Amino acid sequence: MPAPPRKQLRVTLGQHSLAGSHAPVNQDFHGAMLPEGALRVSKGIAVALADGIGSSRVSQVASAAAVRGFLDDYYATSDTWSVQRAAQRVLGATNAWLHAQTQRSDARFDKDSGYVCTFSALILKGRDAHLLHVGDARIHRLHAGALEQLTEDHRVRVSSVESYLGRALGAGAHVEIDHRCWEAEVGEVYLLATDGAYTHLDAAAVHEALALHADDFDAAAHWLAEAARTRGSTDDITVQLLRIDELPDADAPPAQLQREGLAMPPALAPRARFEGFSLVREIHVSSRSHVYLATDDATGQPAVLKLPSVDLRDDPDYLDRFVLEEWVARRIDSPHVLKASAVERPRAHLYVAMEYVDGHTLAQWMVDHPRPDLDSVRGIVAQLARGLQALHGKEMLHQDLRPENVMIDRAGTVKIIDLASTHVAGLADGSGDTRALAIEGTLQYTAPEYFTGHGGSARSDLFSLAAIVYQMLCGQLPYGLQVSRIRSPADAGRLRYVPVRHLRPELPAWVDAVLQKALHPQAAKRQQAVSEFVHDLRTPGPEFLSARMPPLIERRPVLFWQCTTVLLAAAVVVLLGLRAFGR
Repeated sequence: MPAPPRKQLRVTLGQHSLAGSHAPVNQDFHGAMLPEGALRVSKGIAVALADGIGSSRVSQVASAAAVRGFLDDYYATSDTWSVQRAAQRVLGATNAWLHAQTQRSDARFDKDSGYVCTFSALILKGRDAHLLHVGDARIHRLHAGALEQLTEDHRVRVSSVESYLGRALGAGAHVEIDHRCWEAEVGEVYLLATDGAYTHLDAAAVHEALALHADDFDAAAHWLAEAARTRGSTDDITVQLLRIDELPDADAPPAQLQREGLAMPPALAPRARFEGFSLVREIHVSSRSHVYLATDDATGQPAVLKLPSVDLRDDPDYLDRFVLEEWVARRIDSPHVLKASAVERPRAHLYVAMEYVDGHTLAQWMVDHPRPDLDSVRGIVAQLARGLQALHGKEMLHQDLRPENVMIDRAGTVKIIDLASTHVAGLADGSGDTRALAIEGTLQYTAPEYFTGHGGSARSDLFSLAAIVYQMLCGQLPYGLQVSRIRSPADAGRLRYVPVRHLRPELPAWVDAVLQKALHPQAAKRQQAVSEFVHDLRTPGPEFLSARMPPLIERRPVLFWQCTTVLLAAAVVVLLGLRAFGR
């Protein structure tokens, strides 16, 4: 019996706008994007409106530019970005453009006559609703007897009768955009309105409009706009009504990673033909996957084929992460991150095709170079950092950085591989919790915050990178297996850094200071980014050059307690001798 079709995000939308009764031009502007297919899944549905300020003769230009620019540019942002990052980046650019237009015009001497407007948008993606807002337009959620205001009016009250906009698009070179996110529910109705509308409408009016025009939300929005006019509004009036009709299933995998219709691959052997490839040899077989070197029959180029493990083919979570690797690789353009194969022909089976790297792992390099010089280590770290920066720039966390997941080709280029554990903010949107909480990587390289339930960040990948640097220099891990035993912040606080110079005394003292900061149990106390860590390893600042020698209890805890025991024993002997002498 075939599985029932997956639920999709579906809404009903209605919109209407009226110019003010005494205004020659409507300074409001509104719009919406309801894309189909993959774009609806990756970016969602967006509804937006803007309201120009009455003191400006060009604010209608600002309103139109804000809404049109937002709806066009938001859907052009990377699908790896979260809704918040994509929307705020677009609005930041729009704000800068509007402010620049004002600065180029006569309005630069009077900010109240420039390219300024309010802006509010509602984005639905997956099962989540996102609010973006600046100014005093409003977004409400309709209840049986009330309109719940979800936005905050950015108005400064001078008196009971006088106020002015405290925040708006175009008012300054930079702007703070409010963002809220919550889990949506089927049947919810949202009202977006400018002040010319909402000051004259209430929940009863919205319910009446919906009762009169249940099958035509445009007509309902029109009715509400006319009702506001009838009730005394002389300002521009804009109303948008949106109802959520269907939401994706809560346990549905990200549709960007759909694998329906693809059969599981058969057992393969060298010289076999598979999906337009000829298998050359087996590279690696584990409980997680089967990896083969193959040649593309069409181009003759080598490729690496990864097939899902036979034992895990019934595990949907495993299969979702399996297809994630190639999806991530196709969205990263860096010589230091493994690329997906250039082959994009249709597939009948589930597999991953990646570029072939002719070289060896960093783990093997460490075996071959047990006591590397600092410059060699820094050269590798710099390349690894650039790979991580490429991931972080797309709001991705690798989460499984370790020597076995780093390749060095014959030209010396360092590449991060195995992207199946990557956390992608854009895919997490709509799932109820966008944080990177799951422990996906190898425990001894995983940052403490994963074990305490706080979740990962770019500084967590930095911790893993610093652990690798420590291991490259001295052949050991900074905390051994202690990190994997952490269950609370108190446990993390008991971690003790053992200096590299215990095993490599010829290294500069500041190296330990830099590493100790990057490996701090608290993420907030590490370097802010991998680029800062790389800089510190090459050009240490006064913070590290003047670092004091750690106390003996941190450097040599066993020796500290041995010495303490000896001193205490000696003190006891002396006291006993004095007591005997006193008698």
